[in-house]
Amino acid sequence: MPAIRWAEGAEGPAGAVVVLLDQTRLPAEEAELVCADPQALVGAIRSLAVRGAPLLGIAGAYGVALAAARGHDVDQAAAALAAARPTAVNLASGVRLAQAAHRGALAAGADASAAARAALAAARDLHTRDAEASARMARHGLALLDELLPAGAHRILTHCNTGALVSGGEGTAFAVALAAHRAGRLARLWVDETRPLLQGARLTAYEAARHAMPYRLLTDSAAGSLFAAGEVDAVLIGADRIAADGSVANKIGSYPLAVLARYHHVPFVVVAPVTTLDPDTPDGPSIEVEQRPGREVTEIPAVVAAPGTEPAAVAPPGTQAYNPAFDVTPPELVTAIVTEEGAVSPVTATALAELCARSRQVTIS
Repeated sequence: MPAIRWAEGAEGPAGAVVVLLDQTRLPAEEAELVCADPQALVGAIRSLAVRGAPLLGIAGAYGVALAAARGHDVDQAAAALAAARPTAVNLASGVRLAQAAHRGALAAGADASAAARAALAAARDLHTRDAEASARMARHGLALLDELLPAGAHRILTHCNTGALVSGGEGTAFAVALAAHRAGRLARLWVDETRPLLQGARLTAYEAARHAMPYRLLTDSAAGSLFAAGEVDAVLIGADRIAADGSVANKIGSYPLAVLARYHHVPFVVVAPVTTLDPDTPDGPSIEVEQRPGREVTEIPAVVAAPGTEPAAVAPPGTQAYNPAFDVTPPELVTAIVTEEGAVSPVTATALAELCARSRQVTIS
């Protein structure tokens, strides 16, 4: 099943829906979640039924198109969608893209139906471009690994989930590992479980198994012992926002891996599309980090438990929890940032600004 798709019934656009592969039910069950209005999509985004920076951008764009097709207030829907998760810059940018197409069509004299089609065309174009970007990131990332590491098969550690479940294509960091696997250059994919919602255990292991990759799952706290034993050749992660100075916001637990990688002289590589670069956010402290409900830590959430089971408490009643969804890795700990336009190393504000400028030129041409 695709992670996201647009569907219309016999009544055409007026009956349009956005259909998601419900990631909260993986790996136990592959089930689709049908969103018939923008608010349902907002709920799906907040519940993590759909997640991952590039895919959130696509979902946001489709959400605007859905509002337009269904006759909802487009600007109101756009605001709700963009605010659903604050850290992932792609979500807001995808919303703005489709919203601009809708507004532009109306300003040009189009009727509501034509304006809705313009928003949908923008969303579909973003979906296609993200798939293309994924393939290019995989090529650039594999070439970088071959530059950084000795010849032979690589042992790669990854965190959270960065495959087809977060992208219009085969993903970001996971796509690079998959390219290494297909080239016969992946000795082992080490998969962090990624607490508290276990996206690594539930989703990355699910994708790795489907591709018959040589993978092993570990608790997040076991990563240090892997480095100490010399069992990690490179760390590959994705990103939800990259600030202008190269600071990287990614799933909580990424920053400790960067510190471990630096101490053990292991390359720490971030793989993300250019759309995840945010030149309007100057540095790491300026990135708004989403705070998730404490019950995700104090209970075994339904997303982790088997379908149909109730959350189970793992801490005493009244326990307060600290549960940021992301942490921020400073640029000096990042070996390289790989995008569809190539790799940046060393990671500096100047190099990222040049990359953004080059990307805009390629898009315009």
